[in-house]
Amino acid sequence: MIAALEPVHVYSNLPAAATERMVTTVNPLAKAAAPVLNRFRAQAIVDTATEQRSDHALMLAVRDGELDALGDLFERHHGPLFGFLVKFTGDRTAAEDIAQTVFQRMLKYRHTYRDDGSFTAWMYHLARHGAADHFRKASAAPHATDPADLQNHPDEAPHAGLRAAARDDQALLQIALARLDRNDREVLLLSRFQELSFAEISGILECSVGAAKVRAHRALQELRTIFFQLQTSRPRDGGTTDYGPKGTSPVVS
Repeated sequence: MIAALEPVHVYSNLPAAATERMVTTVNPLAKAAAPVLNRFRAQAIVDTATEQRSDHALMLAVRDGELDALGDLFERHHGPLFGFLVKFTGDRTAAEDIAQTVFQRMLKYRHTYRDDGSFTAWMYHLARHGAADHFRKASAAPHATDPADLQNHPDEAPHAGLRAAARDDQALLQIALARLDRNDREVLLLSRFQELSFAEISGILECSVGAAKVRAHRALQELRTIFFQLQTSRPRDGGTTDYGPKGTSPVVS
């Protein structure tokens, strides 16, 4: 069966009509496979065209009325955006709600997207305003999130003790992030976790590139200070520590 279909593979780089004519003369069985092959070829062309379109091109298409293109942008960016919002808000439910709101606002305000715009910067600009709305409604500081929700990579430590230490450090990092001033946390997440350029970050934060760099540097220094303080106060005898909210002393049990 496989051998009978080999001629179709040989001529698969030819136009559809030529393929059907040639496989008819090679093998009757291949004649039945030719339409299927051609459908796969057509779908592959469509998929490739979508993959080759930049985020900017897709958003311009949405702006100009090709609303289905927003689905492609959602598939590309929902995951990273959700991860950013989880770390920023400390609330997975709120993060999902804000992410959905961001894409809804993209559709609603698509006519405001500029020809020279940056899609990524625009998306995080919308996310920033969505998060601000959330904090105003919640009227409460973000809390530390379950580190299991924030893991980006599988645990590959070869020893159980190392894995436990890695998880503990991850937990301390999330607590340190939650203790940062909200503005510091925002610029740090954009620069270090989302890996945006400072040109993009300056557009999101509505400041100069130099100011964005200074803010990111100061935020990183503050994060390191908080993280090392948490490490120092961590119990070494197997007890547990309740680090509590910002401004409180750890309680060891």
